Amino acid sequence: MEKTILVKDKYFKKFISKATIEARIKEIVLEMATVYAKKNPLFIAVLNGSFMVASDIMKAIDFDAEITFIKLASYENMASTGEVNTLIGLKGGLEGRDVIIIEDIIDSGRTMHHFLPSLEAKNPQSIAIFTLLHKPSATIFDLDIDYVGFSIEDKFVIGYGLDYDQAGRHYGDIYQLA
Repeated sequence: MEKTILVKDKYFKKFISKATIEARIKEIVLEMATVYAKKNPLFIAVLNGSFMVASDIMKAIDFDAEITFIKLASYENMASTGEVNTLIGLKGGLEGRDVIIIEDIIDSGRTMHHFLPSLEAKNPQSIAIFTLLHKPSATIFDLDIDYVGFSIEDKFVIGYGLDYDQAGRHYGDIYQLA
């Protein structure tokens, strides 16, 4: 029987297991190593949702890298507000650095579309985007996403850092609205 959980007032069914997520992250980190092994890239994790995937990426890499965090917010409850707010910004220079953005999920692409110009203005050597989940059918902003964990349908998901109105982030598996 498929595992179902109740978070606040909604039921969610198990969608992607923790083991499947971890295996996919290891595959992507191997891809990254071929590009960044001698470059000491700076990972920029977008909070709050990416904290689990950022941790697993950093544990899986075997090359020098640094990590920092930003906080961008565009969701309230289960829907995008249509606006992106920067709640915690970047400190320090990025000029000449190879940067890899870590996102938990890209659906419309609005958050990255809003953030990329300010990042590009800091003159990094390169910018790559990693997202654990991508909803291609929901994407309305043109983005070059370099590393995608899983392409999924446009359905609401929680767990593994993803939330429903700040609840459900702690689950190791990813759950989809039932």
